[in-house]
Amino acid sequence: MFRIEAEVDQERRDLLRSRLRDTNTAASPALAALRRTPAAREVPLHLWAVDESGGLGGGLVGHTWAQWLHVAYLWVDARHRGAGLGSHLLRRAERIARDRRDCTAARLETWDFQAPGFYRRHGYKVVCAIPDYPPGITEYTLIKPLR
Repeated sequence: MFRIEAEVDQERRDLLRSRLRDTNTAASPALAALRRTPAAREVPLHLWAVDESGGLGGGLVGHTWAQWLHVAYLWVDARHRGAGLGSHLLRRAERIARDRRDCTAARLETWDFQAPGFYRRHGYKVVCAIPDYPPGITEYTLIKPLR
C-alpha cells in the first residue's frame, strides 16, 4: 500500500530523475553508449544581442545534449524585429552547436502565434503539432539537420 503525496520536493525529484536515467541506460544500448561520451552532458548555450547602451535587444537560450541543439527561448525586442536579428541569433547558435559541439541536429518548440513560419524559412520541419496546448493554441515541435 502506498500513500500518494502531491508536493514539490526537489530531493525526491533528483532521486527519481537519477533512477529513471539509470533504468533507461540499462534498457537502451544507445543511451548506455552515450553515457560514456562528452555528449552525455547537457551544456548551456546562451547568446545575447546587446545594444550600444547595454540594453537587451534579443537573445537565445538553449543547450546541447546528445549531439542535438535544443533551442528553449528565442526572443527579439519589438523595436528590432524584421532587421534579421532573430535569424542572426539562430544561425550563430546552430553554427556553435555544429562546429564546436559536434551537433548533428536542432530541435525547438513554438506556438502557432509565435514563429513557426520563421523556423520553416530557416530549414526546420514540423514533426509534431499539439492542438489546444494550451486551449486555443497549437504547439509545434520542429527539427533541422545541422550537417
